[in-house]
Amino acid sequence: MTGLTQISGSCLCGGVRLLVADVDPRLGACHCGMCRKWSGGPLLALDCGSEVVFEGEADISVFASSAWAERGFCSRCGSHLFYKIKANGQHFIPVGLLDDCDRITFEHQIFIDRKPDYYDFSNVTKTLTEAEVFALHGA
Repeated sequence: MTGLTQISGSCLCGGVRLLVADVDPRLGACHCGMCRKWSGGPLLALDCGSEVVFEGEADISVFASSAWAERGFCSRCGSHLFYKIKANGQHFIPVGLLDDCDRITFEHQIFIDRKPDYYDFSNVTKTLTEAEVFALHGA
């Protein structure tokens, strides 16, 4: 992955800090039911690969949301910290946690067929349906 390097961030209370070695600057939105239930709306996240270092790990709680992925959050303030693929350690980090997001581009939306009618983004992006996402990842 090539993109933004050495990006830091934190949860709302600052109890968990993170450092990402290489961030893909192409922002994605996930409209699946789990992400909407977890975040209260679409999850806006960046692919941060597997080289993510966390400080304050004692405050990180993890929920196994499926057979292939888990979601982390700060047990003190409740901030969502990551969606992680178990097989390869790939982290998707909510963009709002990161300190430097000036060079981010809203590039794609997944589970577009699960997006409710009550919101739309004006940005023109690539889109994938639920079936296309599962086919892409062999699920």
